[in-house]
Amino acid sequence: MEIVGFLGAGSMAEAIVAGLLKRGVYRPEQIVVTNRNNRERLREWQSRYGVQIETDVAALLHRASHLILAMKPKDMPEAVNNIRPHLRTEHTLLSVAAGITTGWLEERCGQDIPVVRTMPNTPAAVGCSATAACLGRFAGDAQKRWTEKVFQAIGTLIWVDEEQMDAVTAVAGSGPAYFYAMVETLEQAAREHGLPPEVARLLSRQTFVGAAKLLDESGEEAAVLREKVTSPGGTTMAGLTRMNECGFHEALREGVKAAAQRSRELASR
Repeated sequence: MEIVGFLGAGSMAEAIVAGLLKRGVYRPEQIVVTNRNNRERLREWQSRYGVQIETDVAALLHRASHLILAMKPKDMPEAVNNIRPHLRTEHTLLSVAAGITTGWLEERCGQDIPVVRTMPNTPAAVGCSATAACLGRFAGDAQKRWTEKVFQAIGTLIWVDEEQMDAVTAVAGSGPAYFYAMVETLEQAAREHGLPPEVARLLSRQTFVGAAKLLDESGEEAAVLREKVTSPGGTTMAGLTRMNECGFHEALREGVKAAAQRSRELASR
């Protein structure tokens, strides 16, 4: 029986686990989770998802051949040091941590361990993740097939060159937060213009959900759909013009730039 071990029990790990279980890729007994120091979190996962929990890293690595490293980038050095004595070349390491390169992991493993670097996003929990991945030096077709099995079950997976992963992190990894910030701001603006809170909430959310669905199903470019909504001299044009004057588009580009730079900084630590 194939066992997958999760090192880390944060929001991204939970999104992946929830997605895998919902799609039936793995059964609860095939997933083993450990966390550095939050035992209560592990018990919550066991109760909510029925997964196995393991507080001993050596025992986890003995049970699991596939390991998903789902901790924060700052915690990665300690995590790799802890698992290094128990690694076997039969293991596959898959990282979802921003900025952690395959070369960094390979060097610290001390042997020729297959490594896969990925950048999913939290819509994995509802089967809509946008994930990019790249293979390390010692990873091959088997690791590629396994990665595809995991991430295609919870959304879309694309393979990219590793030098593109910082941009992926800034766009897809951080992108959901940009989106939520836009919904949050639109809802707040709706309240400021007199709409009751529940009306503002419903209209803001459904507008974004509907727009995303139309973009996905129509096959048209975002620019084309924008133009269809924007009548000359109309309300939409007035709104977009003012947003442009306030630096909306530039702010979004600068946000992506800052996130990509931070990903590169994490890689150099």
